[in-house]
Amino acid sequence: MNPQTEQRRWFNETVADNAAHLSGVGLRWLDVTRAEARQAVNELALPDRRQEAWRYSRLDRLYQQQFRFEDVNLPQGADIGGWVYSAGDSHRLVFANGHFVADLSTRHALPGGVTISSLKQQLDCDPDRVARWLAQSDWQNRDVFSELNRALINDGAVIHVGENVVLDRPVEVVYLNTSANQLAQPHSLLILEAGAQASVVERFSGDAGASYFFNGIMAVSLGSHARLQHYRLQQESAGAHHLSRVALRQAAASEYHGVNIASGGAWNRTDIQARFDGEHAVCNLDGLYTVGEDQYTDFHLDVIHGLPNCSSREDFKGIVYGKGRAVFDGRILVQKDAQKTDAHLSNKNLLLVPLAEVDTKPQLEIHADDVKCSHGTTVGRLDPNQLFYLRSRGIDEHEARKMICLGFAEQVLGHVEDEAVHDFIQHQIGDLFSGETVQL
Repeated sequence: MNPQTEQRRWFNETVADNAAHLSGVGLRWLDVTRAEARQAVNELALPDRRQEAWRYSRLDRLYQQQFRFEDVNLPQGADIGGWVYSAGDSHRLVFANGHFVADLSTRHALPGGVTISSLKQQLDCDPDRVARWLAQSDWQNRDVFSELNRALINDGAVIHVGENVVLDRPVEVVYLNTSANQLAQPHSLLILEAGAQASVVERFSGDAGASYFFNGIMAVSLGSHARLQHYRLQQESAGAHHLSRVALRQAAASEYHGVNIASGGAWNRTDIQARFDGEHAVCNLDGLYTVGEDQYTDFHLDVIHGLPNCSSREDFKGIVYGKGRAVFDGRILVQKDAQKTDAHLSNKNLLLVPLAEVDTKPQLEIHADDVKCSHGTTVGRLDPNQLFYLRSRGIDEHEARKMICLGFAEQVLGHVEDEAVHDFIQHQIGDLFSGETVQL
């Protein structure tokens, strides 16, 4: 049978096998949304290596398995530790196998105008409000995987911060995945009204050896003068397929700072789409990815400057320590009316083994004439002069290589304002290069 026919069948069977487990059935607007998405799943072009956006992606192993929604119950001995914050230091939402788990979640007293909840809970108590929020986030580019998520909208995080409210604690959203052949499809909403401020940490993790498919969307909307610190820490199982999207819109004078860390998963892709809906908005995106043996990690950025006087900075770094592949595809689009744009894009990669591979494509597309824009990329190995300097100070070769790698990573970590998040990432990267996982 034709491979495209087999792949189309995989999508249709995934929808059919999981449609009976959805919440909110009977809400007319939600039924229409799901029906339109099912139609799109059946009609949109399938990912193909002849398409530029998917030219390096191999999805063969994904299509060899059928994934289904799992029960909420966690298996005995499931790893649910290692939070970034203690229970008293954050508002926490926990999703296990794609479902909200109230017993593991912690929500302290909230100021007026703040909602921290699950999508399923909101569909039960205030579906009209959810409809308005989903419509507000319904602008991003779509493909067959994002339509698969919409066709099976079921649960996810809902964070809404009212006008001029400053959250007293960070919000921690934890996605735990523990089952084989499990499908997790959170559709999350993060909305800050005018003048609001918040810090949000998303964590993606899975049991060792578990093979599952995480296909998530986080829609972010910032009102005028809102400020968001957004940290995304991906540590999926070695057998996981992870596909996540951030769809970001920013009103006038808002500030977004996103830090993306990716160190897990057999196949991992993150798409970030950002656009400005008002002048003088600021968008800063930082990222660090580590890629080991047989791993595939892919970042796609699409930052659209359509209005004057906005600024963006994208700084991503990669460390490839095994026979794996890293892909970085970043684009800044400056449209005709976006004068006085200030935008800069950088991607730097460090290769630790001879068979490591990086494909990097930073892009500037400029249609305005009064802008400050730059882009650049580097791919290289450890600097022998740095290594010699450290060795000459009595440091053994393994430790010297580790120090250089951590110094390379620290250039991204320097943009992390939250001390607990900074220490968590630093320990995560340090542990990677301290054990036998990485042969430096």
